[in-house]
Amino acid sequence: MNRYGLIGEKLDHSFSATYFNDRFSKEGLTDHVYDLFELESIDAFKELISSTPELKGLNVTIPFKEQIIPFLDDVDDLAKHIGAVNTIKIENGKTKGYNTDAYGFKASIRPFLENKHERALILGTGGAAKAVASVLSEIGIQVFFASRNPVIQNAFAYKDLNEAIVNACLMIVNCTPVGMHPNEDSSPALPTSFLGKNHFVVDLIYNPEETLLLREAKKQGAMILNGADMLRFQAEEAWRIWQF
Repeated sequence: MNRYGLIGEKLDHSFSATYFNDRFSKEGLTDHVYDLFELESIDAFKELISSTPELKGLNVTIPFKEQIIPFLDDVDDLAKHIGAVNTIKIENGKTKGYNTDAYGFKASIRPFLENKHERALILGTGGAAKAVASVLSEIGIQVFFASRNPVIQNAFAYKDLNEAIVNACLMIVNCTPVGMHPNEDSSPALPTSFLGKNHFVVDLIYNPEETLLLREAKKQGAMILNGADMLRFQAEEAWRIWQF
């Protein structure tokens, strides 16, 4: 049996198992299976690896994308640069970390970017935010962050976000889990009343399909995108890594 899976703290929101098991079924890979592994802490990772020798690969989600790095035998250069891992290849008992979030995000936003998107405001500062910031910086978009407790460069506290900041950043990306199922009535503390038709608002959440943040942004005339395409693109890249 070739076993794959997702590690995270709470995984009832995830579509990863459905995505990969459907793919295995369509491709006739009857000896492949994808499972969800909820870990109470990252310290349980080593036990999972040692007790599940048939594991060939894992995806990593909140809150372990940064915490996982010291537990790996090796880390790909891109993941090392970003400072976050969301894909692990397991071969001959050795683990190597990769970041496919960056690839997935870049592929998902490519059709929607315009010259006016010169500056971006990223909501959150975790592993997903790091991947997003890496992509945007690479393509020449100036990056700012919003966080409850801003401790990094170019970061604002949510309470300090005003009309001038929101209007200066015509691309806004939510990299937090706020608004994710089952907490669908919550939203990051972004003053959405300042959004307009020139804004492009991306929410990496894909469950629900349209978060409260995206609904409010759409009311203001902004272009919106959820995380479904990013999920698919990053999953395809993860599958490529696991195969080769």
